[in-house]
Amino acid sequence: MNKAVLIIAFLVTITSNSCRDNGDQKPTLIPDSKSDYTLIVPEDFPEMEIPPNNPLTKAGVALGKRLFFDPILSADSTMSCSTCHLPSLSFTDNNAFSKGIDGKSGRRSAMSLLNLGYNKNGFFWDGRVATLEDQALVPVEDTIELHNNWDTLIEKIKQHKEYPSLFEKAFGIQSVSSIHKGLVVKAIAQFERTLVSSRDSKFDKVKRGEATFTPDELIGFDMFFDKSPEYKDAECAHCHNVPLFTTNEYFNNGITEAHDLEDFEDKGLGAITGDRFDIGKFRAPTLRNIELTAPYMHDGRFNSLEEVIEHYSSGGKYSETVSPLIRPLNLTKKEKRQLLAFLKTLTDTTFVKNPEFQAAVYN
Repeated sequence: MNKAVLIIAFLVTITSNSCRDNGDQKPTLIPDSKSDYTLIVPEDFPEMEIPPNNPLTKAGVALGKRLFFDPILSADSTMSCSTCHLPSLSFTDNNAFSKGIDGKSGRRSAMSLLNLGYNKNGFFWDGRVATLEDQALVPVEDTIELHNNWDTLIEKIKQHKEYPSLFEKAFGIQSVSSIHKGLVVKAIAQFERTLVSSRDSKFDKVKRGEATFTPDELIGFDMFFDKSPEYKDAECAHCHNVPLFTTNEYFNNGITEAHDLEDFEDKGLGAITGDRFDIGKFRAPTLRNIELTAPYMHDGRFNSLEEVIEHYSSGGKYSETVSPLIRPLNLTKKEKRQLLAFLKTLTDTTFVKNPEFQAAVYN
């Protein structure tokens, strides 16, 4: 059996379900009588868990999308969620630290929202909230981000010429007085759950037998998944496994040297749990569309994927909580290039080329 056949065989085994012959995506029907929205997801993706009290509806998703792109959410009506989460950049903004309406910079990079609906393990880099609804509450009143007040925002929404009827359609409210922040974040969360990556990346096409890897991409694939003793194990798949290319777990990946855990300026998960052994740990982001989402790491310290690969090849920096997976890989220049070639096969254009998303700006 040649190597090309072996690779296709492995790609079949790493999916939970075989793809349909016609390449169609499967509709995930939400098991709730109130839902009328059919979420289309790749065949091998897991089932998305939708909260029973916030089923996906056409009107709810449409309202959430409108709110996501509307600068009405900010105190001065200059910024929206999409300001820091641009569809063309896989819902990031290519900044190490995003600036809010007052020109102040945050302390972390804006994380991609792609496939966020599959996360069951806390949101933000540090896992501080449990649900997408809870996550949507935070930026509005964050003094660095949208710097608004929920009571003020709700009054603006109530007086808006279109929003009252949109909320009535989405949630069946009887009067404008029934609009509250809980409904706002429910709508935004509904929309965010629809931000599912497509099946048009080269990786997915190879998996379906519609394309083939180049020699460099194929070796990079082997290194990423450690499937052949012929090539080095790049230790990638432990934290970035298929099909989402993230486990949504928290790791200290050795980017900060600290001989005392209290030396961490940003303690990450440890600041939330209070457990000293969580200090320096951050959520592993998806690598789908990673080519589009520079700079990298929670603090945007690496400007390129080449720098990221160099970091892991070097073995990282010491701290007490660093993951045992972080070790010197001693990759050659050629191996680094091959690993990079594979990572670029994870790029899809679901939202990048979708004119509906590029034009979704409201005044």
